[in-house]
Amino acid sequence: MQLKKMPRRKRLSAGRAPLILFLCQMISALDVPLDPKLLEDLVQPPTITQQSPKDYIIDPRENIVIQCEAKGKPPPSFSWTRNGTHFDIDKDPLVTMKPGSGTLTINIMSEGKAETYEGVYQCTARNERGAAISNNIVVRPSRSPLWTKEKLEPIILRNGQSLILPCRPPLGLPPPIIFWMDNSFQRLPQSERVSQGLNGDLYFSNVLPEDTREDYICYARFNHTQTIQQKQPISVKVISVDELNDTVAANLNDTEFYSAKSNRERPPTFLTPEGNASHKEELRGNVLSLECIAEGLPTPIIYWIKEDGTLPINRTFYRNFKKTLQIIQVSEADSGNYQCIAKNPLGAIHHTISVTVKAAPYWIMAPQNLVLSPGEDGRLTCGANGSPKPRISWLLNGVPVEIAPDDPSRKIDGDTIIFSNVQERSSAVYQCNASNEYGYLLANAFVNVLAEPPRILTSANTLYQVIADRPALLDCAFFGSPLPTIEWFKGAKGSALREDIYVLHENGTLEIPVAQKDSTGTYTCVARNKLGMAKNEVHLEIKDATRIIKQPEYAVMQRGGTVSFECKVKHDHTLIPTITWLKDNGELPNDGRFTVDKDHLVVADVRDDDGGTYTCVANTTLDNVSASAVLSVVAPTPTPAPIYDVPNPPFDLELTDQLDKSVQLSWTPGSDNNSPITKFIIEYEDAMHEAGLWHLQTEVSGMQTTAQLKLSPYVNYSFRVMAVNSLGRSLPSEASEQYLTKAAEPDTNPTAVEGLGSEPDNLVITWKPLNGFESNGPGLQYKVSWRQKDGDDEWTSVVVANVSKYIVSGTPTFVPYLIKVQALNDVGFAPEPAVVMGHSGEDLPMVAPGNVHVNVVNSTLAEVHWDPVPLKSIRGHLQGYRIYYWKAQSSSKRNRRHLEKKILTFQGSKTHGMLPGLEPFSHYTLNVRVVNGKGEGPASPDRVFNTPEGVPSAPSSLKIVNPTLDSLTLEWDPPSRPNGILTEYTLKYQPINSTHELGPLVDLKIPANKTRWTLKNLNFSTRYKFYFYAQTAAGSGSQITEEAVTAVDEGKTAMASRQVDIATQGWFIGLMCAVALLILILLIVCFIRRNKGGKYPVKEKEDAHADPEIQPMKEDDGTFGEYSDAEDHKPLKKGSRTPSDRTVKKEDSDDSLVDYGEGVNGQFNEDGSFIGQYSGKKEKEPAEGNESSEAPSPVNAMNSFV
Repeated sequence: MQLKKMPRRKRLSAGRAPLILFLCQMISALDVPLDPKLLEDLVQPPTITQQSPKDYIIDPRENIVIQCEAKGKPPPSFSWTRNGTHFDIDKDPLVTMKPGSGTLTINIMSEGKAETYEGVYQCTARNERGAAISNNIVVRPSRSPLWTKEKLEPIILRNGQSLILPCRPPLGLPPPIIFWMDNSFQRLPQSERVSQGLNGDLYFSNVLPEDTREDYICYARFNHTQTIQQKQPISVKVISVDELNDTVAANLNDTEFYSAKSNRERPPTFLTPEGNASHKEELRGNVLSLECIAEGLPTPIIYWIKEDGTLPINRTFYRNFKKTLQIIQVSEADSGNYQCIAKNPLGAIHHTISVTVKAAPYWIMAPQNLVLSPGEDGRLTCGANGSPKPRISWLLNGVPVEIAPDDPSRKIDGDTIIFSNVQERSSAVYQCNASNEYGYLLANAFVNVLAEPPRILTSANTLYQVIADRPALLDCAFFGSPLPTIEWFKGAKGSALREDIYVLHENGTLEIPVAQKDSTGTYTCVARNKLGMAKNEVHLEIKDATRIIKQPEYAVMQRGGTVSFECKVKHDHTLIPTITWLKDNGELPNDGRFTVDKDHLVVADVRDDDGGTYTCVANTTLDNVSASAVLSVVAPTPTPAPIYDVPNPPFDLELTDQLDKSVQLSWTPGSDNNSPITKFIIEYEDAMHEAGLWHLQTEVSGMQTTAQLKLSPYVNYSFRVMAVNSLGRSLPSEASEQYLTKAAEPDTNPTAVEGLGSEPDNLVITWKPLNGFESNGPGLQYKVSWRQKDGDDEWTSVVVANVSKYIVSGTPTFVPYLIKVQALNDVGFAPEPAVVMGHSGEDLPMVAPGNVHVNVVNSTLAEVHWDPVPLKSIRGHLQGYRIYYWKAQSSSKRNRRHLEKKILTFQGSKTHGMLPGLEPFSHYTLNVRVVNGKGEGPASPDRVFNTPEGVPSAPSSLKIVNPTLDSLTLEWDPPSRPNGILTEYTLKYQPINSTHELGPLVDLKIPANKTRWTLKNLNFSTRYKFYFYAQTAAGSGSQITEEAVTAVDEGKTAMASRQVDIATQGWFIGLMCAVALLILILLIVCFIRRNKGGKYPVKEKEDAHADPEIQPMKEDDGTFGEYSDAEDHKPLKKGSRTPSDRTVKKEDSDDSLVDYGEGVNGQFNEDGSFIGQYSGKKEKEPAEGNESSEAPSPVNAMNSFV
């Protein structure tokens, strides 16, 4: 509870973007505001504000006034004790107490004596909250007694002897001030030879004849009574030995005649102190005075040293011609041995003074008044030190705390009293007494338990006017208990002011260190404690500084000419400036040749005495500025011939109107050298980032001498100007002063803000940071804020360094969050950022899809249905559903990789999907799992389904063995995929004649259990073509074909006859010629294209498709290679030769899902069409054609040749 009055500044720690300004310091009673409205109802224990000194020496000729003033609410009553007992002032008619005060006045001027009222007095100030006591005031009247009567005989001594004239003043209170004078009240001269000691005696190291006089008088001045007492005069006569005669010698006794020493030279001896060593004790804080006075002839010189250290430089002083050493503010560290050395040409002696510094009690930390609210804690600490260590004792309302009433909230721990959970009854005044043998300290400190809501004492709607770029101080004097916290707001709906721009003094005053135009507005001071709130509005207006934008310039003018000084002033439109011109800091001459208009001073008919300094002064109610220029008057000179050249560089560059993002540059053009300046080029240098590199800023007309320049925040600008005329460009001007543009808050916030969890219990917030240009100032940081989208939580914020990611830990799994990232720098915050939505980390789904059932569409296609998984159980972004299905192990032999599980993924929230490419007549098992961004959930229970029979694949192989003249035997292997139960085989065959014409087709059914069949009654030496396939209940499967020839009677003759017949055929000869011609043409075309750098068609295809499988041209046989692809592994087409073993194998041809899928996991469209593919690692197998091999023919032979 306080009104702070000290202007100490308090900056609060960084790390909190919104600044809440706290005041948390204990207060003293003097800080309690004396506002009358507050004092009407504010209670406060008594506090002693004024009292007489502990050792109070009074003037016995005046009334005795013993002071005791105190404050408190209600006003305290006063009482006194004298010598430890109650002093009843009502019984003494000479004693009165000042009304409303405890000050006593004892009227001894009318009657009574001061000695009657000597004693130890103590004042007590008491009200309902406690009692404060004063120090023990020892009252003693001052005394100035007379010297006792004594008869002083004249002193006669020889020249050169030493002498001590004693003073021995009477004991007074306080001790008198001693000095020696003559009868004319003139001080006696002192020197290294003659000086006054600390005890008042006058010491002569050696006497001279001029020391002879009869009026050595010692005076004692008693300051309290303003009286001076004097001793009887002392007569001293210095004679030589020749002047003595026996008569004189006979009349002098031994005491009066110093005949023991002659006037011969002698080494030093000490007059004071005596012996080789002595001891001195002094109290801390006093002045330590050490004295050594020596006699000798010649006069000794005194030196001082400290044996175990050096003398403190700033606290050591020499008095009385170095015979006295003084150390001020002496402390325990000054204890030690000090040595004085007296030295003359005949020798030296020394004396050691052992110094001990003791200390009366002194404060380390005096107890401070404590104002608490009910239930609060606090402590009083009484920190005192001394030598010896003082004893600490506590009193409560003037009574030793040991016998005071118990208080459960109070606990005494040595020099500290600890309070806890105080209540109003705990209010009291505590006294701390620290004492040792050298003195004591007494301090009052009250504990005042108050419950007061905040009050603001500053007048409402106070208007403050401040010049821009200067500090602004807005007052908010406050009061309350508990101590209120202070917040400042700007505007009607402003947020708490931030620490980086504002400073809060402990008395609640808000300081704007550098007020700007945007600082204008209404500021609200809010004081809060647990008992309430108070607020007050003040208004701040920022005025533009008065500036001289066109200063008077140095001028050289010939006698008789006219000179003009320009002083153009720019000022705030609400302030009215007054322009005054001075000459040599005085008023302008009262001469009609001097005329002043708005912006100019004109001096006509210039004379020699007009030379000097002319000053323009602009004053407003808030500020003033001035500028000066010198006028030099010269004799007229002949006009020189014109010189044509590029302009001289501009000069006197000046920056004015310095705003955050603009500045006005003005300059004075150099001579145009008789060619008009057409334009000025302005360049800038960024000394902070690119020192030494100049960039074009702008160009202006040659008629301009100012330019308004646009600036970027946080750049250290320097400018230079070049003038251009018809002859070229001038040299650059000198660089202007540097101007560091004020850093500004960022204009934009980070982009690409996202919130995705990397773990189930976190939220990773990422963004694209601002670049250096966008930062607009130093200390770029980001305020990252988040809160759950569907909750009522407040925003949680953290300020991070210039990074691009922040991880929030401890989040629930997959919860939507609202996120925003705001840029800030040392100046302030960017605009409020947009809010984006993110999610905390995903976890694996918890629940499997339910109600999974399968509808078999046909032998290769099935439709699967399932119920969706509840969204809360998915715990992540729903990616889709994934079906794992596999075929049960069968007894048929097949590659085991076909037994691997296959996967189909259906995106989104679909609840059904199609499984294509199933094998007929198979036993399948499947399950369904939900998929999120983290992975798969648990599998649903396995569902089993069977596909119906389908048509079988072609028989695995077909061989013709054991040919005879009229029979052929066929052997085959069953289909690799029967796709059901085989019912029978169908064999069809027909003869082929020599012209490749087919004969009648014979159809034959063969039981399913057969793998061998013999055809009889065939024609000899005849080629037959066979068509063979299997059947199930679903229909006929793919067929396999083969050709064979029955045996002949004479195989070689038949073959030769066949070869001769072919070679002699006309069609064969023509065909061969055509083929040869075609090959020749191709070779010629390739040769020509190669020589021209071209490419033959095959090469073009290679280049176009970049197929690594393309084979190069075979150089050994002159044939061209062919493209190699998957078809290279298929059986030969029609016209190819039959394998030598007469066996054709039907290669595996599984349905492939490669063409259906996305990635490795297939999927279905909404209509159930298959768009997925297998996820198992199956190689794509070539499809099998149904064409059969044919017998050799001319075409076949040609194909073979090519």
